[in-house]
Amino acid sequence: MAGGRPRAFDVDAALDRALEVFWRQGYEGTSLSDLTAAMGINRPSLYAAFGNKEELFAKVLDRYITGPGAFAAEALTAPTAREVVARMVGGAVELTTGPHTPPGCLSVNSVHACGPASAPARQAAIAARKAGEVALRRRFEQASDLPAGHDPATLARLVHTITDGIAVQAASGRGRDELRQIADLALGALFSSPS
Repeated sequence: MAGGRPRAFDVDAALDRALEVFWRQGYEGTSLSDLTAAMGINRPSLYAAFGNKEELFAKVLDRYITGPGAFAAEALTAPTAREVVARMVGGAVELTTGPHTPPGCLSVNSVHACGPASAPARQAAIAARKAGEVALRRRFEQASDLPAGHDPATLARLVHTITDGIAVQAASGRGRDELRQIADLALGALFSSPS
């Protein structure tokens, strides 16, 4: 016996549309009406397929990390620490200033504009960002080309601070070329050879 009527919408496409709304407006700035309009579904369908707004955001955050934000995990496979950082900061510039994506970063936008009622969504975004930082620290711990005096944990935090700053600047309207210059300067400063 069938378990109910099949969904009349594409779940992946609906998630992609929800991702864009959250990315553009942040968690707190996004209403259920915004989501249902963008996703092309009604509230009962949203709840049945994705749960409440908080549960939908968690699914969107996972989709963002493995989709548009996948450059961060891919950067960890680079052969050198310098190349890891180059791919991280370069990927942040490309993602946050892309012609087909909202400016800024979904997790940065969501973390910075959440009140107490949205604490679970904020914590989910923070946890995802911390997991990325831990993975980066572990990669730096394995690097043979880490400059002398660079602690892997501190360097990982610094790289995340730079990529977050790029996202904030992009959301504020800073252009791709300017952000590429900033990324190049940061990379040069972190991996400059001593004179």
